[in-house]
Amino acid sequence: MSYKVAVASSDGKFVNQHFGRASQFLIFEIKDDGGFFFLVLRDNTPPCDGGAHNSDLLARTVDLISDCRVVLVSQIGPGAIDALLSRGIQPHVIPDFIEDALKRLIPYEGALKKLTPFRHSPS
Repeated sequence: MSYKVAVASSDGKFVNQHFGRASQFLIFEIKDDGGFFFLVLRDNTPPCDGGAHNSDLLARTVDLISDCRVVLVSQIGPGAIDALLSRGIQPHVIPDFIEDALKRLIPYEGALKKLTPFRHSPS
């Protein structure tokens, strides 16, 4: 099954944006055969001003990419990680050319899909 990936990039070539400072996300679709293609550019109001973050803007940013399974960034803070994971979005720090970052991500995500989820049995 195909899935979407959001990429934090200022130039459309390199994963070079901190999640909280990203003014845009490029959305890619990953196909079952490992191929990928660009879908759309989504403008964003960054939730971080260099120190603290705006909780409302953070929620809006997560909503903006809520149809994506993964987000690729150059950096990300713990609050943003928690916000993304709570919505089922996996953050990955891969500061690389977008094409190379996606090629590195695809085998990893494919392996995760094959894993059996851990279930805690009550004592």
